[in-house]
Amino acid sequence: MGVPSDVEELITDATLMAHLATSVDGRPHVAPVWYAYDDGVLSILTTGKKLANIQQNPQVAVSIEKHTDGTAEWMATLLGTTTVYDETARINEAARDVFPKYLGPDEDTWPDYQRQALSDDPPESLIEIEIASATATRF
Repeated sequence: MGVPSDVEELITDATLMAHLATSVDGRPHVAPVWYAYDDGVLSILTTGKKLANIQQNPQVAVSIEKHTDGTAEWMATLLGTTTVYDETARINEAARDVFPKYLGPDEDTWPDYQRQALSDDPPESLIEIEIASATATRF
């Protein structure tokens, strides 16, 4: 099914928090994440429990919602399969896709932790979610 154009329109440039859901041994784990979207793939830099879960079970769900003053405008739900990348160049490139959306384009003003993603030894892995299905609801 992939990502319908109406969902792409909503999630591509939205400066919103996404919620990534993983599940291992029947125990779900949901966490907020920053993301970049391009052509059916969601890119997220992560570590910790999210990464450990994905390494055991690459099937994930993502929820993104936009609201204004507590009133929902739209929500999107994405289902897909992740691939983990630890190559420095790929992580650096993903950081340059994800972080400007949330922190602005000037890398020198980013907090130290985010700037480390541009180093030769980034602290996080890159997960790319190949989106298999996506739906959106507008309110």
